[in-house]
Amino acid sequence: MAQSKIVDESEVIRWFEEDRTYPWMQEQYREKYGIETTIPMWSAFRRRRGLDRRNLRADDLIPWKVKEEHRHLYPALMLRAEARRRAEEQAKTEGKKPKATISDRDAKRLVSWKQMLEEGSLVVHYDPDTEDGFFYVPREESDAGLIRKPKSKTGNKARD
Repeated sequence: MAQSKIVDESEVIRWFEEDRTYPWMQEQYREKYGIETTIPMWSAFRRRRGLDRRNLRADDLIPWKVKEEHRHLYPALMLRAEARRRAEEQAKTEGKKPKATISDRDAKRLVSWKQMLEEGSLVVHYDPDTEDGFFYVPREESDAGLIRKPKSKTGNKARD
């Protein structure tokens, strides 16, 4: 088994509690200990110690395994923005610090985008086998929310 590069676990746990970024942790270890680290190493440490995720999963809004070439398309960006908005709203309701926040710019874009969907009676559909990936399709009776739910999830933590 490889020896851990972590010099002081309590220090690293404190950094996670302070919401320090992985690049910040990398730089600290380089400066303080002369040790080169990787982001996956910090992520694995977090997972092994059962610490909260650094990013927000939007499995309910993005239930598909999205291809790399489709990840930065506008519908995907807006669905992730909606996930941040919901998480921020929920945290405020619960009196907690939000894990994710939405910028003023994204909040304005999100309002406009959701209005476009509503006015056109549209939802987002994803087809990974196409060049465009994301499509706006007419809302059907079975559609709820912003997306056309797939018959089965294919994304992170995929469950039927």
